[in-house]
Amino acid sequence: MIHYDIKVLLALENAVNGSVDFFNWLMENGFPELAALSNSVRKDKEATNWLLTHGYPHLAAFSRAIEDEYDAYLWLKKHKYDFYIILSDAINEKEYAMKILKEKDLLVFVRLCAKIKEVKDEQSRDAWDYHKAGPFR
Repeated sequence: MIHYDIKVLLALENAVNGSVDFFNWLMENGFPELAALSNSVRKDKEATNWLLTHGYPHLAAFSRAIEDEYDAYLWLKKHKYDFYIILSDAINEKEYAMKILKEKDLLVFVRLCAKIKEVKDEQSRDAWDYHKAGPFR
């Protein structure tokens, strides 16, 4: 993920936040994998499957690893996707990971991790809020 331009990563951050405009921008500018990742992070199983079937298993594994799916985390380790491990750990509030991102001046990734964590926490709260979750929405 480190090879993407900062503008693209900021678009990803906004797409993760639910912006349809930024999602569409990613799609229209040759980054369908990041558009799918933005939806996969939001627990869209179709997006995760798209990543798996279109040559982006590392992004699918990253999306699952941030949800504490240990098998996905181990897959990233086995295939040496070390940066995705750091991002996953930063999202899951492991101090060492955020420290690495800050020390290496990778502030766009600090922002991205914070946004993903915020969305993840919001989804967890919604899952426990009977007004927002369940079959009677």
